[in-house]
Amino acid sequence: MKAEDFDYNLPPNLIASYPKDKRDDSRLLVLNKEEKSVVHKNFFNLSDYLVPGDLLILNNTKVIPARLLGTRDEDNTELLLTSRISGNEWKVLVTKPKVDSEIRFEEGLSGKLTKNELNEWIVIFNRDADEYIQQYGKMPLPPYIERESEEKDKETYQTIYAKKDGAIAAPTAGLHFTKELMEEIRNQCVDIKFVTLHVGIGTFRPVKTEKIEDHIMHGEYVEISEDTASAVNFAKKSSRRVIAVGTTAVRALESAADNPGEVSAFSDFTDLFIYPPYDYKIVDAMITNFHLPKSTLLMLVSAFCGRELLFESYNTAIKESYRFLSYGDAMFIY
Repeated sequence: MKAEDFDYNLPPNLIASYPKDKRDDSRLLVLNKEEKSVVHKNFFNLSDYLVPGDLLILNNTKVIPARLLGTRDEDNTELLLTSRISGNEWKVLVTKPKVDSEIRFEEGLSGKLTKNELNEWIVIFNRDADEYIQQYGKMPLPPYIERESEEKDKETYQTIYAKKDGAIAAPTAGLHFTKELMEEIRNQCVDIKFVTLHVGIGTFRPVKTEKIEDHIMHGEYVEISEDTASAVNFAKKSSRRVIAVGTTAVRALESAADNPGEVSAFSDFTDLFIYPPYDYKIVDAMITNFHLPKSTLLMLVSAFCGRELLFESYNTAIKESYRFLSYGDAMFIY
């Protein structure tokens, strides 16, 4: 298939710049794959579509405030920390990079730029930078949110169950959950388990190849515990639904699949690229936001419910003025 097959016209005014004041007030488009039907709800209605025995899988990665502003030769420069290599050494994206140059930050922190054998940019800080990053770093909002990140983004661009530092973007389908909604879901005898996928540049890197199968995904780190793997395997053997919250949870589960209906505990990098006609092995339903045209995320969802049905749903969402992308509304597809 061609990347052009996944293009659509996204009106700029539908790209959400800020989240709803209350997370679960966002809208929810409910898509039934078999009936090819669409129902318009709010996210706080999600529990109406869950049944006892369902297994909900959420990604508990935590976004780090990975944008650092500094100076080099008296010029302002910006680093985006993309992943930690070890200790004070990070892979980065940097404006106007220069080998062996030094970037200076506040409070005596500095970093030296270099390259590794893969031609990737690396910064080596002169000391432990974790506290500085948390205090002075800015949240790495996606570029389609055309504003500077604000202090409140450190809360709103983070799921309420975020636990493990390492992402440079939020698993945005999870942003809609509140403590009250999660408690309501648990009270329905719906099991909730967690995976970790540290969202990196691979998830958002655009597809620039004409044929989508020629696109190469960058690896992202995944952890699935024995406890979560056991819960997934029990659900599949018991004909209970495994519902992935977000495309990152989808990729984590499908990356850990040994056979259809079975996963193993997993701790490794994944470069799994899901696109039609991928045969899903684990995921029975998914919650996801609305994605950019020609993105790998749109292709993943297309593989789940069919490109034609998905694009019909997107057209409906556009006509109904749904809010798109990271801070936008959601879909429940089953």
